[in-house]
Amino acid sequence: MLGLDWLNFFLADVQTGVGPFLAIYLAGYQWDEEQVGLALMVGGVAGILTQTPAGALVDRLRSKRALVAMGMMAVAVGALMVAFQPTFWSVMAAQVLIGGTSSIFVPAICAISLGVVGRAAFDLRQGRNQTCNATGNVASAVCIGMLGYLVSDRSIFFFTVALAVPTFVSLWLIRPAEIDYQMARGADDGGMDVHKAEGIGAFFKNRTLIVFLICTVMFHFSNAAMLPLLGEKLAKGQGRSAMMFMAACVVTTQFVIATLSYWTGQKASVWGRKPLLLIAFGVLPVRGVLYTLTTNTAALVAIQVLDGVAAGIFGVVSVLVIADLTRGTGRFNTTLGAIVTAVGIGASLSQMMAGSIVHRFGFRAGFLFLAAIAAVAFAVYYFFMPETLEPTDGNTR
Repeated sequence: MLGLDWLNFFLADVQTGVGPFLAIYLAGYQWDEEQVGLALMVGGVAGILTQTPAGALVDRLRSKRALVAMGMMAVAVGALMVAFQPTFWSVMAAQVLIGGTSSIFVPAICAISLGVVGRAAFDLRQGRNQTCNATGNVASAVCIGMLGYLVSDRSIFFFTVALAVPTFVSLWLIRPAEIDYQMARGADDGGMDVHKAEGIGAFFKNRTLIVFLICTVMFHFSNAAMLPLLGEKLAKGQGRSAMMFMAACVVTTQFVIATLSYWTGQKASVWGRKPLLLIAFGVLPVRGVLYTLTTNTAALVAIQVLDGVAAGIFGVVSVLVIADLTRGTGRFNTTLGAIVTAVGIGASLSQMMAGSIVHRFGFRAGFLFLAAIAAVAFAVYYFFMPETLEPTDGNTR
């Protein structure tokens, strides 16, 4: 358990370092909104192309820890490329490397967690994963904000590289014998031969999975560009102080996630999945509209509380829904990878389209566009998505 906790903590630190702060870093090198959006989109596309194969690889291979270690090394190399040469082609190559290899993290962590604790305790473990992840993001955001303000924007990428060491130690703390290989793939208790597991084609026959996929894509389409756009908005005329403002945004969001995630894991088996996810979908359009109503930095940072509510709930419950819908198939991680692939498409298009809208019509139009997509996602989920928690799984059902 301790190894999993620390692994989630340090991987969050790693991904924070090459995430929303990248937009501010590139803006400091005279990249405009469209170029920044393109760079973020390229990383997303690389993740799209590798996400489903990554999930299938996690299902297929026993050595989940080695896959995470390889992904960590690739992220470190990509961070150094951005730090030493923030030119167009160098950044694009780094984004391909980072996006393509870090796609292994989500399915591998979920697989290890499910394999270690089993299905009965997976709700609570997923909530704990998100709590550790969010705590890592808070710690990382504070460190990165201070480094960016007191040292230089470039130092944040060296910080990311340094985090490789504790990440490897965390992996070592997780013993291979602790991971049930069959359970980690979502197979029935007692095991399922890998060659008899359902193929990915079964995904397209499951109507509920398709509805969930559509809703998830729209959720991330509306959500993915909001924080980078806010970072660019805060960066206007702020200089190096923009790093501190972005750090404050990330800390606010991640503090709420850390506070909310474990509670979400507890309530997911009591309330069911749908009521919780409706909260996550519902706060997103409100957040987008609120960004257009103020230019006060403190108020904009405070609005990030809603981001924490949405992300804290969605990050926990969405994985549980996928586990519900793939129960006994042996294709939990493959399906998770396929859905994250589709999510990546939505998120990447979001970065590009929102950047273009802001470039031509301003930040207000960009945020309202994203809020409208979020409102549609809420409606689709409310009317077409059923509850996926089986009656025997819930405490009150």
